[in-house]
Amino acid sequence: MRYAIGDVQGCADELDALIDLIQFDPAKDVLWFVGDLVNRGPHSARVLRRVKSLGRAAKTVLGNHDFFLLRVANGQGKAHPGDTLDDVINAPDADELLHWLRHQPLAVVEGDTIMVHAGVLPQWTRADVIALAREIEQQLRGPDWLSFLRDLFGNTDAPWSDKLSGLARSRTIVNAFCRLRFCDPFGVMNFSEKRDVQHAPSGMLPWFQHPHRRTAHCQLIAGHWSSVGLLTTPNVSMLDSGCLWGGTLTALCFETGQLFQVHSRQPMSATPSE
Repeated sequence: MRYAIGDVQGCADELDALIDLIQFDPAKDVLWFVGDLVNRGPHSARVLRRVKSLGRAAKTVLGNHDFFLLRVANGQGKAHPGDTLDDVINAPDADELLHWLRHQPLAVVEGDTIMVHAGVLPQWTRADVIALAREIEQQLRGPDWLSFLRDLFGNTDAPWSDKLSGLARSRTIVNAFCRLRFCDPFGVMNFSEKRDVQHAPSGMLPWFQHPHRRTAHCQLIAGHWSSVGLLTTPNVSMLDSGCLWGGTLTALCFETGQLFQVHSRQPMSATPSE
């Protein structure tokens, strides 16, 4: 069986309980993690070790918090109030964990199933998702990855174009895979509105509601948008059910559609955020 699991964000106890609940067998099952394994929760290092230890029995994609850990750990940013990255950065196996994390993909594609952290732009096809993710992965795994990572983040309000190049192209790709919520039909993204789908900015829709989205025939698995919570449709599953904020940690079985959930052990918050 294959199980997709929503944003863990350092909630290691809940992850252990969820893995027990689904009676996971690494000899025949595979766990798909939608990214944001770390940060804000209490045990990011434990989560990384657990997922890493699963080897081929786990697939994960990079989320915005995973990128943030890589940046902070390499002196390219400072933790914000509420961030909980020190247990990774100060761990005796920090270099090993960070090296493993840096080599994770931005997208996992298996048949017509696509897993990303946040979303995909309406113009992108399945083939685009694969190719664009590989562009970033090659840079992250290359010899100049530190300089590439340093300049990678920042907002962009330009429409997507295949003709984009350099930093503008890389930044747009990463923003879409890791931060996307609302966008317009041309691929212009909004990063300031983090509430649910009813609060779409003028001229924009949630990425998965665009009527001419070119991956509409695929099964999209994502997380990131905790204010939307758990959302399952025939073609889109959004699995961030707010474990970090006092909600639940969710697993979805691909083959049966069955949902498994464990309750959070974190304090309830009324203001989920990115």
